[in-house]
Amino acid sequence: MPLSPPVCDFGWRAPDFALPGTDGKTHALADIAGANGTLVMFICNHCPYVVSVRDRIIQDAVALQDLGVGVVAISANDAVAYPADSFEKMVELDQRLKLPFPYLYDESQEVARAYGAICTPDFFGFDADLGLQYRGRLDGAGRNPDAGDLPRELFEAMKQVAETGHGPAEQIPSMGCSIKWKTS
Repeated sequence: MPLSPPVCDFGWRAPDFALPGTDGKTHALADIAGANGTLVMFICNHCPYVVSVRDRIIQDAVALQDLGVGVVAISANDAVAYPADSFEKMVELDQRLKLPFPYLYDESQEVARAYGAICTPDFFGFDADLGLQYRGRLDGAGRNPDAGDLPRELFEAMKQVAETGHGPAEQIPSMGCSIKWKTS
């Protein structure tokens, strides 16, 4: 059953992190933060929602980076129960797709819990001072891989954040598979 995160808590501060990336480096929030905002995405390798929108995520990430928005993706799924989400498989995916942003592994799941991440994908869009301005969906296509002429909600919201420091008042939550929490 798909899950949906809560609405945006405007101004909520981004929790710091330092996590290993598929590029062999450790990345902290300060390393990712952009001059005009920061997008933190919780994704994973296997989720059908993520797989169906991955190309659009990559496209929007590149466009946002051109606007001075830092972008990072974090996977926090239990890799023992879901081997397709293991760090090794994340590295393989990054190498195959040449992701234009750091792809980090939250093995302890502490970062996902600190952010209150609910599902994959789950998007957290912050202003230049790392105050939350967007907690919405990528777009209205859902699991449909062909978005057609639908508005690019995440991109437009983060463009607004980059230009004004404020996200849109109206936001539609993301929808996806639950984060696969460890049971022990």
